[in-house]
Amino acid sequence: MRKDGDFLFTSESVSEGHPDKVADRISDTVLDAYLAADPEARVACETMVTTNRIILAGEVRGPSSITSEGLIQAARDAVKDIGYDQEGFSWRTADAANYLHAQSADIAVGVDSAGEKDEGAGDQGIMFGHASTETDTLMPATIYYAHRILHEIRDLAPCG
Repeated sequence: MRKDGDFLFTSESVSEGHPDKVADRISDTVLDAYLAADPEARVACETMVTTNRIILAGEVRGPSSITSEGLIQAARDAVKDIGYDQEGFSWRTADAANYLHAQSADIAVGVDSAGEKDEGAGDQGIMFGHASTETDTLMPATIYYAHRILHEIRDLAPCG
């Protein structure tokens, strides 16, 4: 914050190849695999990607028919779909590790005690955002323009 009480507020918008987006896509793929096998599965998958490495971690409550090897292959397939097949990060050669484990009994009891409530969260989260009249989309101007700039770059950039 500056001396006069004003502050500078910025926002970032990242594209499909950004490590955060790659990790999100892999976590979504793991979740989809469990939900396809059991719609009542619970999955808290954290994914980390770095130079030629994929790490799955977290806890799940779901069918044992889903194997570690199957999840690693699903992660590789997600990376392949994104288009990473180069030195430094390739779906073919990335060192992939799965540290997912069974959901803790304490979390399961807490979530199960919700009864008929349609509540499945056993984790916490921090959300940030608000509606704003700064733009027609009711999004704050900083994120609106960050998204617009990124979309323009994506539309102008050559594919492949």
